[in-house]
Amino acid sequence: MKPTVKRLIFFAVLIVFWELGSRFELWHETILPSPFSVYDSLMAGFSDMTLVYDLMASFRRLLIGLVAAILIGTSIGILLARSNTADETLGTLVLALQSVPSIVWLPLAMMWFGLGEGSIIFVVILGGTFVMILNVRTGIKNVDPLFIKAARTMGSNGLDLFIKVIIPASVPYFVTGARLAWAFAWRALMAGELLSSGPGLGYTLRYASDFGNMSLVIGVMIIIGVVGAVVDLMIFQRIEKNVLKRWGLET
Repeated sequence: MKPTVKRLIFFAVLIVFWELGSRFELWHETILPSPFSVYDSLMAGFSDMTLVYDLMASFRRLLIGLVAAILIGTSIGILLARSNTADETLGTLVLALQSVPSIVWLPLAMMWFGLGEGSIIFVVILGGTFVMILNVRTGIKNVDPLFIKAARTMGSNGLDLFIKVIIPASVPYFVTGARLAWAFAWRALMAGELLSSGPGLGYTLRYASDFGNMSLVIGVMIIIGVVGAVVDLMIFQRIEKNVLKRWGLET
């Protein structure tokens, strides 16, 4: 059985049990609305374009933040891999900051950039940057020494060696770093939007929660999860698998 069919069956069974639990009143509707109530809320949100505008706003912030995170993370990661001094100093700071959840940066971001787009994008950038730095650094440092020795025997040195041997050999780590950066940036975006003035999925989630609209709360949570899973499965996992196969790291 194909993985897609297994997933569809699993979620169909899950929804059936969810609906049965609601019909037999195993929990109160205000705590966990039925699938049909959630569906009605989602349809209403898409019909009046609220959720469409939310998705557009969230993806725009994510695109800006993720691109910046990948560029910054790649640059700093290369620096740490090539300079022992930078690795021993700046690298220690990166390791420390990586353990700080993105949401913790929000109060500082609001002081610096206010309650607008700047603070949310700042948090998104931080969410993806540190994991990208560490993956790029690890990839360059883990290049097989035999590749480097073989290239040097053929006269490759310096920048030529770095561009033609080290960077290509590190590509699998770069791709994995980008995939993780996407996941962390997406989470950071939702956390940042919870305190924003809208539009955005996180803002609508908080707004629905404030007014007790649990059907819309669950619906937005489902959208967030579906978007995360689809992007990861349809884009990043496919790219990662193709790169690993091409580099001979996966059969």
